[in-house]
Amino acid sequence: MNIMGILTATLIVGAVGIFVGLFLGLAGIFFRVQVDEREEKVLSALPGNNCGGCGYAGCSNLASAIVKGEAPANACPVGGDKVGRKIAEIMGVNAEDSTRMVAFVHCQGDCDKAEQDYDYTGIEDCRMLQFVPNGGPKTCNNGCLGYGTCVKECPFDAIRVVNGVAVVDKDACKACGKCIAVCPKHLITLIPYDAKQVVACSSTQKGPDTIKACRVGCIGCGICVRNCEHDAVKVEDFHAVIDHEKCIGCGICEEKCPKKAIINNSKEKNDAFAG
Repeated sequence: MNIMGILTATLIVGAVGIFVGLFLGLAGIFFRVQVDEREEKVLSALPGNNCGGCGYAGCSNLASAIVKGEAPANACPVGGDKVGRKIAEIMGVNAEDSTRMVAFVHCQGDCDKAEQDYDYTGIEDCRMLQFVPNGGPKTCNNGCLGYGTCVKECPFDAIRVVNGVAVVDKDACKACGKCIAVCPKHLITLIPYDAKQVVACSSTQKGPDTIKACRVGCIGCGICVRNCEHDAVKVEDFHAVIDHEKCIGCGICEEKCPKKAIINNSKEKNDAFAG
């Protein structure tokens, strides 16, 4: 083998390597994207769950939005006030107090209280039941199906199916919204952590139909509305709705509700996860 040929090939390969290295180095300098150092600090302050509860694709996207002024410092529902204040300090802005929100399943029609039209045997995924008669075996078209699709989606182990109805552990919930997005019956909403009275029903059927379907369903009778002195309750589509900004937690609506569709959601009442 010609030694000169080997040396020549080695020199060529080495020269190409040096050229490519220099080219990539210069390209990195000229085409480098300037990143605000605050973005990295904000990202490190975020919990890193990438749950999407803030409305952005992940924590890095949220960090970028906060630095650009497109999102508030307390936009992360998982981090809460503690993270919000830390990010506000990084950004040099005043930290705004935020109301802690938690998910709530507006249904208590469990296996003992709700009627069923038939027995269902099949894929245990709530989203699949839209293809079966009546949208599921329960007589109430708006009732929790109880197959735990929300449980599987929750990244914080904050939901459990108890006797056929999903229940949220308000202390574990981070308000990421994944359970809300996946529920085909739209039974789950975010409510203030400190909310006392909550309507635990989503039925929009007329009173007589609701009575046939569930023993604890809201019949839209309006007794709660007439007894509330703070204009915090109204009836829409045969269904009571509580305005938590107006509600003072006096409990009169819960006391007067003839179907017990309004319940106390205080911490001591969150017993489903205690057992």
